[in-house]
Amino acid sequence: MTPTPMTTSQERAATYGEVFANREFRVLFGSFALLVAGDQVKIMALSALVYARTGSPGLSAATYMLGFLPFIVGGTFLLSLADRIRPRTMMIIGELVRLVTCLLLAFAGLPVWAMLVLILVTGLFSPVFMAARSALLPELLPGDAFVLARSVLSMTAAGSQIGGLALSGGILVAAGPAGALSVTAALSAVAAVVLRFGLPDFPARGVGEGGAVRETLRVNRSLLADARVRGLLLAQWLPVSLVTGAEAMLVPYLGDTAGIALASASAGLALGNFVVGRFAPPHARERLALPLAVLAGVPLLGFAFQPGLAGAALIALLATAGTAYQLGLQRRFVEAVPEEVRGQSFGLASAGTMTGQAVGAALVGGASELSSPHMAVVLAGVAIIGCSLALYRHLRPAAEALPTLGG
Repeated sequence: MTPTPMTTSQERAATYGEVFANREFRVLFGSFALLVAGDQVKIMALSALVYARTGSPGLSAATYMLGFLPFIVGGTFLLSLADRIRPRTMMIIGELVRLVTCLLLAFAGLPVWAMLVLILVTGLFSPVFMAARSALLPELLPGDAFVLARSVLSMTAAGSQIGGLALSGGILVAAGPAGALSVTAALSAVAAVVLRFGLPDFPARGVGEGGAVRETLRVNRSLLADARVRGLLLAQWLPVSLVTGAEAMLVPYLGDTAGIALASASAGLALGNFVVGRFAPPHARERLALPLAVLAGVPLLGFAFQPGLAGAALIALLATAGTAYQLGLQRRFVEAVPEEVRGQSFGLASAGTMTGQAVGAALVGGASELSSPHMAVVLAGVAIIGCSLALYRHLRPAAEALPTLGG
């Protein structure tokens, strides 16, 4: 397998106006906005439903985190489907699976254990559906426009975290858990229609060799064996996972006021992506990847002084703004992976990020048990700085990286 270079349009800075001028991207963006809004409502409604059935806050919280787990299995065994099935078909299947799942949760009267199993089983395919969407972007928007498209989707996801909680709360109060799940089902139905009639039926990128599981394992091994791809994956996974781990400490550190700091963290994510995407030209964006990754950890050191709510919110905003370093890796990642397995490559990157966030939260949480929440955040900041510096060869553009033995 050999990577396919992107077109020379990557040298010219794109604009958000050019990105949204692309009709197919508007369709992808609209369906993605419906997806993230629906998922926010779904997970809050499911948590409320489990709590109403069991009275257990612990089980309700575990339900909220359940979305991370399927990415480990789905990302390991099923990702080749993202390249073997037509992208539009795969995305529509994803919306229909979400629709049926929500209706079953709302009206089938399932016991709690069956509800959790249903979420886990259907969630196994989530990384495949996400990969199909992500892999289309460089085909629709080559060069720098692709990077800005990625930043738009990141900002949309961050905005959903800010507005989604309020939206979910309002729907839950007005319609109850079953009604809220019905809203998600309706949003999925709309998204499926938008995709069916708004997106061309692009062909599948590859046919694969053998079964989907065997092909996924083979390609994952091939990608991870490539030093360049492996380094770019680790650079996408590690710093941002530790930032998420630090965010997980805001609730035990701030208590009832943590929601303000968490909203500030989401705002920082959106702000960082907008500023770096809008004002940094392509070459500068790639050179900024290393300093931004390091700077994502530096503000967290301020928790050593045990800041109040305002200080913690500002630190969270600055730290998550630094995660815009990922924009400087996107073009190089597309160039590094073979086109025929681009869907699986993007799926592996996303699955690793989701899994890493869960692991990061667990590690920082474990550190808080041995020390305290604020010192665990400080340790996360030190770890972010350390791993970013250790990955400097992959966070810097190739022309600036120092040669190393073994490639």
